[in-house]
Amino acid sequence: MTQTADAIIDRRRLRRKLTFWRIVTLLLVALGVAALIHFTSGIGGRSTPHIAKVKIEGTILEDDELLDRLDKIATSDAVKGVIVSVDSPGGTTAGGEAIFEALRKVAEKKPVVAQVGTLAASAGYMIASAADHIVARQSSIVGSIGVLFQYPDISELLTKLGVKVETIKSSPLKAEPNFFSPASEEAKAMIRNMIMDSYDWFVGLVESRRPLDHAQTLALANGAVFTGRQALGNKLVDELGGEEQAVDWLKSKGVDSNLSVIEWKPEKSGASYFLSESAARLLTRYLGLPEESGSLLREVTGDRIFNNGLLSIWRADAAPSKGQ
Repeated sequence: MTQTADAIIDRRRLRRKLTFWRIVTLLLVALGVAALIHFTSGIGGRSTPHIAKVKIEGTILEDDELLDRLDKIATSDAVKGVIVSVDSPGGTTAGGEAIFEALRKVAEKKPVVAQVGTLAASAGYMIASAADHIVARQSSIVGSIGVLFQYPDISELLTKLGVKVETIKSSPLKAEPNFFSPASEEAKAMIRNMIMDSYDWFVGLVESRRPLDHAQTLALANGAVFTGRQALGNKLVDELGGEEQAVDWLKSKGVDSNLSVIEWKPEKSGASYFLSESAARLLTRYLGLPEESGSLLREVTGDRIFNNGLLSIWRADAAPSKGQ
């Protein structure tokens, strides 16, 4: 009886040790695969002459990694042309401005073409307009030139809850508008002046980049969106098509027709890749968890945008969330 009990205990210890080493092995394999993916997905092919492709997707923010990537593309002798693939509803106006300026620096050294996917609106269109040629699908959504500023007013909710917020400030416009009271007319005027100044800058930017005069640009800068076909007629884009047409335009600018298109992806560490979709799915499956747990992990660690500052963004009601 004692021998049987000892044998059971020994088997349990052995099983625990095996489980531990299996987990360690899984982690090492995942990190190794991540490092291999990181090398082969871009860096390994960047040393030979090629056309660089950069994807700009989702909500636009000031992205230091993207700006650094664009700077490397601008200074790389191996990059002979650039395709900027845009699929974005916009985002912060400052974020769009920063990426626009970075792309113009690239365009000073090599030809840059923008290829619009589903959507290039507001700051997304601002970024596309930095290219010297814009290609869009017939059914792409383009435009929404403008600026907005949003803030919630929860004063009525607080009143219903019996909550009163007292504020002491140095001047009437300090920290205005705020969540806790309706905005004064002076505060609204201040915000509107700021919005219109940024709007005038945005209109001037589009006017300088597109074959449009001031009156034509203003007529298109009323916040409206257009299909790719409409955008072509309104001179907001130059051509209909996809990546093939973008490559053809680069070739017309002297880029070697035999060059490959290589995507310059975000440079991530092995640890970042370990938290990628495939690694998360593999880990949850190994641990016996539902695969939805991997999606939950990505949702928890995903990007978030808070509506602070001026926005250049287009929104459709009940728009589906973006998956990457």
